[in-house]
Amino acid sequence: MGRLRHFIQPQDFTIEEFESLFRLANDILSNPSNYSHCCDGKILASLFFEPSTRTRLSFETAMNRLGGRVIGFADPAASSTTKGESLGDTLRTVEGYADIGVIRHPKEGAAHLATKYLTTMPIINAGDGGHQHPTQTLTDLITIRRFHQRLEGLKIGFCGDLKFGRTVHSLIRALKRYPNNQFVLISPEELQLPEYMQNEIKETNYCEEEDLSEVIEDLDILYMTRVQKERFVSEAEYERLKDFYILNEEKMKLAKEDMIVMHPLPRVNEISQDLDSDPRCVYFKQAKLGMYGRMALIMKLLEVEI
Repeated sequence: MGRLRHFIQPQDFTIEEFESLFRLANDILSNPSNYSHCCDGKILASLFFEPSTRTRLSFETAMNRLGGRVIGFADPAASSTTKGESLGDTLRTVEGYADIGVIRHPKEGAAHLATKYLTTMPIINAGDGGHQHPTQTLTDLITIRRFHQRLEGLKIGFCGDLKFGRTVHSLIRALKRYPNNQFVLISPEELQLPEYMQNEIKETNYCEEEDLSEVIEDLDILYMTRVQKERFVSEAEYERLKDFYILNEEKMKLAKEDMIVMHPLPRVNEISQDLDSDPRCVYFKQAKLGMYGRMALIMKLLEVEI
């Protein structure tokens, strides 16, 4: 095995490396039987210190479909951290059992810290606090590319919780690497994109809006997010903001025929279920595409070829 590679943030891979992942994911999607044994004998450690449904199951299904096996935990209470074991000791131990690891942790920077303890096991960040969620970004880029056939020259509206939304932060960082993209940041003042993120995109074409109905007609992509109760200290503040934006049929009538609606899921109230049959609403297809992207990523980090 060559130099140990990790996937902690989208910037860890070049645009060319992302393109190779897109091609590989597309080939896996088209020819799944060709890849069903390429990770035979390999073990994925699934280390989820924070609740997850789609991301965890997507990774575990990805490894199973590649012929590998999965160990790990979905609840930190099932690990020795409840006894006071440090993250470093947990990782050093797991490294002796597994070939590749995936970690989700509530503390920002935990995934980056994990790389300091590892010498043989590549690690994938499945979300660290409100910071990064790079495999959701991989999922999102694959989805955009599939439905719009390009990643540049797009007008993307991000709507909802832009303050705590790690999926939003990661995707903006990825899309600003491509030319001529415009960002429309739609949120109440209390949930605006953090200042450090605004500083990162100050050279790009972006604007802040509060009324979704005013801007939806110009968008190529609408990226909806839920207001995350678990990020709020104040229950009253959460209750006040949780239904600030609800995408419904009335608003969708204003949108272009080829606009797509994306969502990292889980959905709460922010998208009416009546819209699920609208072909422009691709969030469940998006979730499935993420599995193929994660299959490609596992193969790349394990340097598996067929």
